[in-house]
Amino acid sequence: MGSSTVFSFSLRAGRLGAALAVLALLWALSLASAAPASAGARACPSVNATPTQVAQNELVRSTLCLINAQRARHRVAPLRMSGQLSAAAQGHAQDMERRNYFSHNSQTGATFVDRIRRAGYLRRASYWTIGENLAWGAGINRSTPLSIVAAWMNSAPHKANMLSSRYTEIGIGVAIGAPRGHVRSSLSAATYATDFGARR
Repeated sequence: MGSSTVFSFSLRAGRLGAALAVLALLWALSLASAAPASAGARACPSVNATPTQVAQNELVRSTLCLINAQRARHRVAPLRMSGQLSAAAQGHAQDMERRNYFSHNSQTGATFVDRIRRAGYLRRASYWTIGENLAWGAGINRSTPLSIVAAWMNSAPHKANMLSSRYTEIGIGVAIGAPRGHVRSSLSAATYATDFGARR
């Protein structure tokens, strides 16, 4: 048996300086295990791989492929990978795993908006919208890209982030290990962060 936890948050801003509106917030524990792969998912490599079976960048590619397969299924344009969003997502996934916490806010109090801004994504943008999905899973049925994306699809706020036509770019971070000290490394655990965005 494995365990999984997911967390979703999204924010939108108009002109810089406008008030931020919180669109979604959910804490969901032990969501349903992965649903059967769709035709789009079957075209993605390594979707059933655990962190001990493939390289970290392969888990990132598989996660992007699965998210874009879901967007295609719902007639939404695919997301492009952003280096700046990826830096923000990877840094946070690693920080959560290393410091044993699970939250959109870091232990220093930085929000995901702060992290994305520090990565340079919001620089010179007059309009932006961003969102973040977090998850971690341990065990062969909970730590794979397919199980993580399926858990997000089974939660309305996470699904809304993944399928939103507002977003055009994504950053994906995967840290090997769980953000919970009691979860043994032998359980093949992984911590996932996806940062969504659009700007102009």
